[in-house]
Amino acid sequence: MEAVAELAGVTVRRGGSVLLDSIDLTIREDERWVVIGPNGAGKTTLLQVLAAQMYPSDGVVGLLGDVVGTVDVFELRPRIGLTSTALADRLPREEKVLDVVVSAAHAVLGRWNEEYEEMDLGQARALLADLRIEHLAERTFGTLSEGERKRAQIARALMTDPELLLLDEPASGLDLAGRESLLSTLSELFVDPHAPATVLVTHHVEEIPEGITHCLLLADAAIVAAGPIREALTDENLSSTFHMPLHVSEERGRWSARSVARRG
Repeated sequence: MEAVAELAGVTVRRGGSVLLDSIDLTIREDERWVVIGPNGAGKTTLLQVLAAQMYPSDGVVGLLGDVVGTVDVFELRPRIGLTSTALADRLPREEKVLDVVVSAAHAVLGRWNEEYEEMDLGQARALLADLRIEHLAERTFGTLSEGERKRAQIARALMTDPELLLLDEPASGLDLAGRESLLSTLSELFVDPHAPATVLVTHHVEEIPEGITHCLLLADAAIVAAGPIREALTDENLSSTFHMPLHVSEERGRWSARSVARRG
């Protein structure tokens, strides 16, 4: 399978801080990655680099066959689907859910005077159905629950048939039922062979959906481990990532972690 993203020696500095330190990473078109790490590890920065929204201070970023810095990023970005809290905060609360989704076809936040073909509207409705919120199409975005907003954002991110899908903590802020419902939907997406390559960021291994194939553990701006999930997500690697003794377990494709009491 071809690579959709290749990072070689990528370092990001802002002021006197190193946000990413010498990152080497290859993501292929049939892979579904989860990125796990504590606050300040560099997860959001990595996602911004993969979204062509942040340039590295050093190193090379290859995205979808092009090298960032040698290509017009405004042509590159529509080929990348992104959900994030920052993006959600910019979506007009008075916008209809259908318009929140379909406006991604023109890469705008908020529908203005654009003309949309019935094909675009049909695709938006189909995505809402896939995300199980087609009944909310005429509701305004601001009236949705947190879980419904998450689903609307994912539908929007898929509107342009992206080749790379980036999900920044999609289950954050959800209660148990909302989290499990969303993870079930994401699992259906990830096992679809026609779905785009995906990178999902989370703090919690319990928020890893079934269908994730690879894991990247980040701590202190650097990679602790990266590779197939069962090889990378181990007790030793997770303990090194969070700087405390942890035990990780898997049951039927779902993961959990707990602390291990030290014995004196």
